[in-house]
Amino acid sequence: MAVIALVSAKGSPGVTTAALAAALSWHRRLVLAECDPAGGSILAGYLGGALDGPRGIGELAVGELRDGNLESAFWSQLVDLDAPKRERLLLPGVVDPAQAGSVSPLWQRFADFFTSLEQGVPPYDVLVDCGRLQVGGPPWPVLRAAAVVLLVTRGHLPDLSATRSAVRAIERDFTEHRVPPGTLRLLVVGDGHGTSEISKALRLPVIARLPHDPRTAAVLSLGGTVRSGRSLMRAAGALEVPVGALLDRRRARLAWPGAAPPRAVTAPSAPGVSGAV
Repeated sequence: MAVIALVSAKGSPGVTTAALAAALSWHRRLVLAECDPAGGSILAGYLGGALDGPRGIGELAVGELRDGNLESAFWSQLVDLDAPKRERLLLPGVVDPAQAGSVSPLWQRFADFFTSLEQGVPPYDVLVDCGRLQVGGPPWPVLRAAAVVLLVTRGHLPDLSATRSAVRAIERDFTEHRVPPGTLRLLVVGDGHGTSEISKALRLPVIARLPHDPRTAAVLSLGGTVRSGRSLMRAAGALEVPVGALLDRRRARLAWPGAAPPRAVTAPSAPGVSGAV
């Protein structure tokens, strides 16, 4: 795969929950990066604050601005969600509002680095939680660099109205920056209008629908044991298939060349916090 970004128009349609469910259920080696300018929530929520010190994209940004050491510092800022396998890694988001100013100038730098991880040794895909578009300084460079952008929305009319505006804003930005077509898709969460009706109204394909599963969503938000057989986890795991198929079709359509020779990426050991799946 490559870089897969999730974003919403506004409110709380479940971007972080969907991204974390996918990270815990997909079969590929991946990094889940919290790039929500409003701040990350997985450390304090799902992981219950069980860390031995500050870690995440805020610390990484401060170091990059000071020393320009992103490549060497990156791995020390990750949390192993399935320790000690290092196959499901988390780059926590900003926890101190004061760090947000350090992160914003580096979105393009992070976007380029995330893209390079696909060719690393070992290779990693990157799932990026981009939060909401209606916040100050959304990570547009990350969205433009993504091979697939999933616009997360609930299926009720107020949510769809806001999502319609977000679709137009993203499409305008992608056209202006010459992002290849076919990148953007809808990911519907919970109940509401049918997927075909939503797709027709917003003029954008729906890639999948995640079910209303409040028990699992609460565990992903507040911590606990994640049951792989629960409906949300099954649907999140199944999402890997259409996303992979979309990437294959996109690459074929664009006649992308074969993979470049992998660049050496050293992934030193980092303290992990395991999540039960």
